[in-house]
Amino acid sequence: MPLRLYNTLAKRVEPFVPADAARITFYSCGPTVYDDAHIGNFRSFLAADLLRRWLESPLCRVARSPDDAEGVPGPRTVVQVMNITDVGHMTDDASADGGGEDKMQAAARRLAEAKKAGKLPPGAAVDPGDPYAIAAFYAERFKEDARRLGLRVVQDADRDPTLMPRATRSVPGMIAMVERLIAKGHAYAVGPAGRQTVYFSVQSFPEYGRLSGNTLDRLREGAGERIDAAHQAEKRHGADFLLWKSDPTHVMKWPSPWGEGYPGWHVECSVMALARLDPDHARGEIDLHSGGEDNIFPHHECEIAQSCAFTGNPLYARMWFHPRFLLVEGEKMSKSKGNFFTARDLFARGHEPAAVRLELIKTHYRSNANFTEQGLKDSAKRIEGYRRFARCVYYAMNGGLSKTELSFEVESCIDAVSAFADALNDDINVAEAISAVDMGTLIGMGGASSSMSRFMQTWHEFEHRATAINLPDSPMAASQALDDFQSGQSIYHRAWGALHLLDGILGVVFSPQHQAIQTDLGVFVGVDPSPEVEALLRDRAEARRAKDFARADAIRDRLTAMGYAIKDAPGGKVEVRRA
Repeated sequence: MPLRLYNTLAKRVEPFVPADAARITFYSCGPTVYDDAHIGNFRSFLAADLLRRWLESPLCRVARSPDDAEGVPGPRTVVQVMNITDVGHMTDDASADGGGEDKMQAAARRLAEAKKAGKLPPGAAVDPGDPYAIAAFYAERFKEDARRLGLRVVQDADRDPTLMPRATRSVPGMIAMVERLIAKGHAYAVGPAGRQTVYFSVQSFPEYGRLSGNTLDRLREGAGERIDAAHQAEKRHGADFLLWKSDPTHVMKWPSPWGEGYPGWHVECSVMALARLDPDHARGEIDLHSGGEDNIFPHHECEIAQSCAFTGNPLYARMWFHPRFLLVEGEKMSKSKGNFFTARDLFARGHEPAAVRLELIKTHYRSNANFTEQGLKDSAKRIEGYRRFARCVYYAMNGGLSKTELSFEVESCIDAVSAFADALNDDINVAEAISAVDMGTLIGMGGASSSMSRFMQTWHEFEHRATAINLPDSPMAASQALDDFQSGQSIYHRAWGALHLLDGILGVVFSPQHQAIQTDLGVFVGVDPSPEVEALLRDRAEARRAKDFARADAIRDRLTAMGYAIKDAPGGKVEVRRA
């Protein structure tokens, strides 16, 4: 079955049919770089990354027409663009015009106060009076976090910066778009010469409201409280939205035919998307557009209107993909509630980026995800289960086992690939996909199953050696993984290829991690052997040899309280990890 997705524009799950099944154009609304991105932001970005990785996979089939029941297999090229917004995004972004102040101006004031109080972020040698420096500082921090979480668009942009365009570097294109919209009768300027404001005329675009349901009739009635009557006198219609604002006092401004000022937030994305993905306007559309559900209205509704009016094409994006909000411990994220986290907050607390990634992607994108501390720990344990299986396969593949020993158990990983693909082709059903990986790596079978018992019995015999194997920090190329999966020289080679195919999408197994460190006491995985911990482990080993199990258990409890998980291995050795 080819990939099917929920299209916000069509209000249904339907086949994803790009213009060219071999090359997909994908635009993702990116961050406004006035502060560090929080985990709610990254939930949306990672959902888009999961979709992008699946589209690139050789396992993903894409339809050539709505009636195509077979589809075209991958791999394929996905050209993904993610913008960096560094001007024009106002603090009241629920309003189509934007209200309050520019978020970059708010960042400047916040940093100035932090500098005065001596509380600037570490390494923040930034002038609070320079909005460009502020944007550069937070943009780089965003990219650092995104790289650690495995966002491919950021990795691509390291090689090709045009894939992450900045609004401040795209203003000439925005002015050109506004001029053309005025010339075509879709926009108008009001106010005295040199101090004009330009609005898009929603009445010139009959399809306005199709994405969000906020049609002109509903907006005229004030549905959703989107119209502020006190600021509508100069508009032809209350829902007309801002394209350009002349304001010589604004923190960032550019000369224009209407006066010195700045662009509206919505026009920025239209220009940056088309400039990179359809530069000659040959198609007038892109295949796929993503953003958080809060972007549906007004941002994406306005983006559709101005883009279609500009190109003359009835569609701007063929498919609209909107992940839902993230809750934290069952509540809306809020600094006042103490449940507001940035990605780097979690990294600083010792959580592995792969665990953060899995916790943020494991819930279906059209359901509200609930991020919890326990869930994060569970995701870390799940990843370690995958890695244990991967080490076992690697060990076996390199002669650690006979060609038939454990072959039945390892074959489960090969069988998982089909179920994994079916799940992701069904509107990116990631929960079912993860369940398939759980079963394929045996961690979903439970300790009571006969397969797991046989597996663990053999595993314990060489676990102390396999644990010391350091896995690759990235999956192998999809083409090589597919070749190994389909025609590897042994069942272990085929399972190794399967693991790489699966993790090429999940991005959590073969990822940068602390290397395993072998000592005379055992193996330290993800932690450095400190003198204090080593001393306690030696005391515990001595207590176990003396059969003083009460003392040994007390030392284990102390290590647990210090944040370490201790697992006994054959030969009196131990395996030490973060709890």
